[in-house]
Amino acid sequence: MSQGQSALPQNKEAQLRSYQVHLKDNIRSMYDNFTEIIRLARVSEKIEEDGQLLRPTQIDQDNYEMQVRAANIVKAGESLMKLVSDLKQFLILNDFPSVNEAISHNAKMHKENQINIDMKLMKLRDEMAADLYELEDEYYSSLYK
Repeated sequence: MSQGQSALPQNKEAQLRSYQVHLKDNIRSMYDNFTEIIRLARVSEKIEEDGQLLRPTQIDQDNYEMQVRAANIVKAGESLMKLVSDLKQFLILNDFPSVNEAISHNAKMHKENQINIDMKLMKLRDEMAADLYELEDEYYSSLYK
């Protein structure tokens, strides 16, 4: 595990190790099945009739084995896709530093917005107070009270 992950609790580290094991197993399965398909695809020239299967039977058996191995490759690929989904979910649920950073960023942005709005409101209040003072002065000095 890397240094950044050493601060993780034991169960999270175990989960990450489990993900690594699944990743290696699936990749190994895909590799092994692919190499076996390549091995089976080679055309063998020697045909021994005694104790060996007849050529058409051997071809059918090889074809069936290739289909099974191709299905195993697909299954391992689907398992890898599920593993990616699980890793994304793990990251979303357990990446507290980035979540805290996003919250801090939003709080800072809203605080700056609040300060900006407060300054505009105070300026508006001062302008209204000055206008009100002038209006009151005009009203009280007017003949039409």
